[in-house]
Amino acid sequence: MTDFEGRVAIVTGAANGIGRATALAFAREGASVVVADVDSAGEAVAREIEAAGAAAIFVPTDVSNADQMQRLVAGAEERFARLDYLFNNAGIEGAQAPTADATIENWHRVIEVNLSSVFYGMKFAIPAILRAGGGAIVNNASVAGLVGFEGVSAYTASKGGIIQLTRTAALEYATQGIRVNCVCPGVIETPMIQRFTGGAPEATAAMAQMQPLGRMGRPEEIASTVLYLCSDAASFVTGVAFPVDGGFVAR
Repeated sequence: MTDFEGRVAIVTGAANGIGRATALAFAREGASVVVADVDSAGEAVAREIEAAGAAAIFVPTDVSNADQMQRLVAGAEERFARLDYLFNNAGIEGAQAPTADATIENWHRVIEVNLSSVFYGMKFAIPAILRAGGGAIVNNASVAGLVGFEGVSAYTASKGGIIQLTRTAALEYATQGIRVNCVCPGVIETPMIQRFTGGAPEATAAMAQMQPLGRMGRPEEIASTVLYLCSDAASFVTGVAFPVDGGFVAR
């Protein structure tokens, strides 16, 4: 891909996992990157990008806070004078429990971090992207937004909501130069999956076997899909919930 030179991308949840891989991928393709995360490890990601010869800044951001998301977008425009891409990636899995046993506190926390943050990101980024002449937004949903999973009602609801937010925004801005899509990862080798399995070999192997390809995905495989959806190669693609899941939802 060669159409990211001179462009600017915000990546939330960029301190590790899929977010980190995507921030690095944008930088490799020539984009300047705004690394956003509540985790201070995002600073190291920004420095890694700079060491490789690209431009980056780290903006500590709680994505569940609308004011901080607004400041994130404003900071990107202030530093780089434009915004072309947003990858709404940050998310948490929350506590596992059957629906009737799940706590109200967990519900609100997961919805705020996973779903409200996507609304905040689009609300504040869309005007900035319009000012730059158009661009693309990718939201990170999940196969859990396409099928049910027991014990994580808030998580599945948040991911299903992301898909519908994505479709709505795609329709609203289709003629204004902004394409909006989402990726739906399957089981990917990230800290979130490590928390699910507790690092137990049997649980890890079982998670891998959930995909027909017989393995977990890699963060870089999601990153490459995000860059495709932002690139000119996907110029006729909008409103799509794109599974990157080793065949999981094909079962």
